[in-house]
Amino acid sequence: MQYRNTRRAVFIKRPNRFTAHVLLDGKEEIDHVKNTGRCKEILKKGANVILERAENKNRKTKYSMITAYKNDLLINIDSQVPNQVVAEALAKGKFLKDTVLIKREFNYGNSRFDIYFENKKGKGLIEVKGVTLEDNGVAKFPDAPTERGTRHLREMIKAVEEGYSGYIFFLIQLKGAKYFTPNHSTDPLFASTLSLARDKGVKILAYDCLISEDSIELNNKIPVRL
Repeated sequence: MQYRNTRRAVFIKRPNRFTAHVLLDGKEEIDHVKNTGRCKEILKKGANVILERAENKNRKTKYSMITAYKNDLLINIDSQVPNQVVAEALAKGKFLKDTVLIKREFNYGNSRFDIYFENKKGKGLIEVKGVTLEDNGVAKFPDAPTERGTRHLREMIKAVEEGYSGYIFFLIQLKGAKYFTPNHSTDPLFASTLSLARDKGVKILAYDCLISEDSIELNNKIPVRL
């Protein structure tokens, strides 16, 4: 995926989940943050960040923050982009072959899964989780407790029991992670439910990404350690 009209700025502070103050061309600017997660290990004062200019000229904030540097590591923090990256990769056969139908957003039970697909083996569901938390080369999810995420896992188990192929896809929004693991200390319930889902037949995938200041695309499969 390619972004347009990007600019580099310097992070100052984040007063709430939705906005941040940055220094752009020597002036303080308020921009939209496209990630409601904490991102505390990334968004530190003085960090270089990448902004995308909003197409809607009447919007209150002119820019949205999409990417940030954690020291020398470039991390995409756009929580709206993982579904698109995975759907595009699926359409190109990068991780599942012979897909004949792809639909974005599919209601099942009390959840809405990100992708419904059909191939020669039947029908399937994919729930995509964007991963921005990196700790000494290890990618982790979540960075805050997520009841919604745990509910998705339980619903996916039900879907597999009813004949769907079920996938939880962790899209690591950076390059070069050694492996992925659930964040046991932050959300032990999510971690234990993910292990249960694996035991019940849900497939767990993790891929890192090729990242630039104005693009993101699927890269390599990463080991999963539960």
